[in-house]
Formats: sequence, structure tokens, C-alpha cells
Amino acid sequence: MQVVRHSAATLAAYATGDFSPVERALADLWRFRGAGVPNAKESASWRNSIPPLVHVLTDAGLMGVEVILEHGLPLSSKRSDVVLAGVHPRTGQPSYVVVELKQWTKAHRHEDSETLVDVDGVSYNPVLHPALQVGGYARYYRDFLRVLDGKTDALVGAAFLHNAVDAGVADLWALPPSDDGRMYTGERRGEFVAFLRSRLSPQSGSAAADAFIGSAVAPSKQLLKLAADEIRDREQFVLLDEQRVAFELVMRAVETARSADSKEVIIVTGGPGSGKSVIALSLLGELARKGRTVLHATGSRSFTETLRKVAGHRSPQTKQLFKYFNSFMDAEKNGLDVVVLDEAHRIREKSVNRYTSKLLRETARAQVEELLDVARVPVFLLDEYQVVRPGEMGTVAEIKAHAASRGFQVRQVDLGAQYRAGGSAAYVAWVLHLLGLREGATPHWTNEESFTVEVADSVGDLEARLAEKIDEGYSARMTAGYCWKWSNAEGDALVPDVQIGDWSRPWNSKSDRRIGDAPTSALWATEDGGFGQVGCVYTAQGFEYDWNGVIFGPDLVVRDGVWVSRRELNKDPDFRNRNAVSDADFDRLVRHVYKVLLTRGMIGTALYSTDDETLAYLREQVG
Repeated sequence: MQVVRHSAATLAAYATGDFSPVERALADLWRFRGAGVPNAKESASWRNSIPPLVHVLTDAGLMGVEVILEHGLPLSSKRSDVVLAGVHPRTGQPSYVVVELKQWTKAHRHEDSETLVDVDGVSYNPVLHPALQVGGYARYYRDFLRVLDGKTDALVGAAFLHNAVDAGVADLWALPPSDDGRMYTGERRGEFVAFLRSRLSPQSGSAAADAFIGSAVAPSKQLLKLAADEIRDREQFVLLDEQRVAFELVMRAVETARSADSKEVIIVTGGPGSGKSVIALSLLGELARKGRTVLHATGSRSFTETLRKVAGHRSPQTKQLFKYFNSFMDAEKNGLDVVVLDEAHRIREKSVNRYTSKLLRETARAQVEELLDVARVPVFLLDEYQVVRPGEMGTVAEIKAHAASRGFQVRQVDLGAQYRAGGSAAYVAWVLHLLGLREGATPHWTNEESFTVEVADSVGDLEARLAEKIDEGYSARMTAGYCWKWSNAEGDALVPDVQIGDWSRPWNSKSDRRIGDAPTSALWATEDGGFGQVGCVYTAQGFEYDWNGVIFGPDLVVRDGVWVSRRELNKDPDFRNRNAVSDADFDRLVRHVYKVLLTRGMIGTALYSTDDETLAYLREQVG
């Protein structure tokens, strides 16, 4: 792992002399992580904020402490400003302080919130209270680094507002310090010195830093495995930065709506793995515990049925918290406090289907209108790049237009972090470039420490690579574009429809019952036995597994370095009607399909194409 670390003594020499070597090292670290070249504002923040912290360490006499700069949070694209590594003065054990550095001079509460803050002179308000931000980092480290496992007092957090005096941030003192995070201003520099002395001794922190940087990363808390505890007991997930902002905005909107008889719409956008579903379950659990009327809804049968099964394992009534988008056609207006609309990019034009009564069919409105009406605070969580089906209407513009026509206030939060793909924001960006969904040439992919991309020589090689990962204790699934017919099971056997040369495997089961070793359709991505079949976008969307195998079918190929969609080779029934789905729409949607398939892996992705020229192109982009 590439890091930038120095002893406090070494860093002090840079801080009082030529600081440019530290800046260059941090810029190299950014490029190594795939974050590009840091802008002038980021470079200025290093130059303006790190020296004041070093001066505090100098005054505290902690020159042996190791200072780790811009450390990446495990399995996340988030980073902490500073981690101080040393030895606890009382116990002699490794001790760590994560520090968030702020250049703020003035900040105040966002409206009357104690958790959200408006900062003078910045364009992105509100932001999370700095003590909560750094406290979230501290808890996240303890959740994911094995070196901290079971050592609840080994790491704490502190925010240092070195340019601020107490009066400039007077509102922020309403939030009391916690064991995880606290706040100091430049005016309270002496208190900060005393606090650091209470956590760190002057002796060398080199061994503690080695242990922290080299620590094994514990397996992430899989969303669905903890859903039951999340809903019934207490929050199990640590929400960071924009995630926590979204959570707090919803909680505040709920209280405001109840007291003022008002309504507010929250839209949360983010790519796959940015934490939308973590926010959804955290909201569901917290609101249910507070006695608020809340439901969770999606447009995905697989996702909903999996949540019902896992969350309702020991509590059948919990299953009733999980609904579908088309469940609210005749629901009472504002009958709920909150409806949490996960995977909202799958909102359809209308909720009607073949089972809808004639009366409801005749009076059906736009599905987004029904979802806006059902609760005082509708929360839409979506990724516009995951619109993969004709008729899906879940875009920010669509939701805002309907909300505006009703006079509803809308707040939007964009999630910038990445928690899937080993926390690699660079991989998600690479996928968008690869598929032509983002302008510019595709950057050459180079494997990162936390995420790997491979190109298989054959479909058999792809399956064998994934099987090896399963033997090593990882989870793995194969997925493909919808380029082969999908037969019903014949008795107790699935039909091997996906045929590539002399290799064949069945699609995942369509059935609601297990067929042989194959799990039900809705549980293909999460239950044992799913590796023997090939999944499609409708069963993979919304889920994650350690290793992800993707088969590019003949419906999307490369010709002379350019992607070409071939509609005639796609077997998805939803794409057959050219009057309903233009060729241009098909081209966009089929790229979205492969984007979804490519972003399911947590540790690695293995690629294969049935087309030789496309396979050669993929090899050129990887390795």
C-alpha cells in the first residue's frame, strides 16, 4: 500500500522549511489512487492545514508520533486527513487518533440542526458537523481494520478547526463531544495539546504505524446479512459524510413535516456501491425504532424478496416493511411519514399490470405521482446509469418535474464515495469510459491493491477462474448480456440455454422454488447454488459478490475501436418493439445493462466476450 507518512519530527522540518516535497508526495498518492491531479484548492489545504497540526504536535512534545497523511478508509474511496500513530502513555499499547483538519473561520447550524452545518464561504452546504464526520471515520476504522478488532479504545477522532475562534463557530458547541469524535478550535489549542498527550506518548510510533497500515481488512458488513439486526435492534452501519448528510436531512424533514404539516422530497443519487441501500436500511431501522410510519419499496423483485427473507428471518412481521413501487395505487395520501424508495431508477411510467383491477387501471396516474403522494417525506435513492429497461422513468429530472408541479420542496444529495469494487472510484470511472457513457478516451486499467480486473481466454477459463475463487472462500457469480433464449425448467432441471461453443450453462431459475441445487430466481445472487447458472441484469442489479464474471454477448461488440450495439442479437422481450424502443434508446440501455453487470464485484471482475475483436479490445484495456 502506498502511503505518505513521516515522524512528527521529520514533518516539522518540512513545515518550517520547504514543504513542497510533502505536497509532491501527496500529489503522487492521489495519482496512484486514480484520483488524478489534485487541484489548487486541495494543494492549498495541505499547505495551510498540515503545518498547524505539526506545530501542535511540537508543543505537545510528541515528536516520535508517526503522522499518516490522506489515509484511505478500507474498502472505500473516502480518506481521512491525518492518522496519528503512537503508543498510549498509560497502557503502552498502540494508540491512534484520526484528525480532520478544517480551515473554517465561521460556521453555524443549518437551520436549527445540531448535526448539520453551514460554512461561510463554501458552495456545498449543508455539511456534517466535523465532530460527527471524524467520529464516523473512527467507527469505520474500528469496523474494518483487524488491528483494531475488539480494541474499542485504541482509536479516537478529533476535528481541528485551526483558523477558527470559539465565537466564529459558537453554534457548533451545542453538540457535545463523544468517545469517537470531538472538536477543537485554534483558540482551544492548549486543550488539543492536552488531549493528544492523553492519547499518545513521545516515544516512536513507527511500529504502531506499521501495524495500522499493514492491517488486514476484515470482511465488509454485507448489507443483506445484517438487515435483520439493522431493522430490529440498532443501526449496524457507519454512515460517512454525504451518506450521513442524507440521513440527517431525511430525519430532520420527518420532524419538520410532522410539526408543520408540510411535505418535503429528498433525492439521493450515487453510483453502484456508493451506499444508497445502506442509507435506506439505516433510515428504515431508525424511523421504525422511533415509531414513525415508514415503508421500504423497490422496483426489483429480487432485491425486495431477498430483503424480506433476510430481514424477516426471525421476525415475520418485518417482511411487511418491504413493498414494491406499484403497491401504492390506492394508498392514502400522506398516510406514511416516510417511504424509502430504493433503486428508484426502476420507477415505471404506470403501476398497472395484468392483475390490476379495471377501476384502478382506468384511474391510474404516473407511478412517480403515487410515490410522491404516499408519504410526507418520499426519499428517492437512484443511479440514472442503471436505467436498463424501456419504460423506466426514474431520473432526477422526472422526479423534480413532478414535485415542482405539485409545489413540493426538493433537496438533493449526491454521494461521491465508492464502497463496492474495493472502494475503487477509479474502476467505476473506467467502466463508464470503457462503455462510452463518459466522454474521453478510456484510461488503461492497472490493477489496484484492493481491486483486480482480469480478461479470460475462454468462457471455460472464466468459469474456472471464478471456481478457484470460491475454493479460496470467496463468493462469485457469472452474468451475461441477455443474448440467449431463456427457457422454463423442464421438470426438475434447468435448460442450458447459454451456449458458447461446446460450453453451456442455464440461466438462473425463473421459479419461486428451488430447482435441484439452483436457488429461487429472487435469491440467485445471495444463496448457495447460484454459481452453477448465469445471471442477467434483472437478477444481479442491486446485489454484490466478491468476484464478478461478466460475459459480453454479441449484442454489444467493438468494431475498429468503437462499440456497436446489435439489437437483432439481443433476446430481451422488452427490446423487441421498435416503436416503443428506438435504436438509439436500445444502444443507450444495453450499455447501461453492461455497466450494471460490470459493477457487482467487491474484490475483482473477470471479463470475457463471445466476439474475438471485442475480446482483443478488452485485453488492450486491461493489464
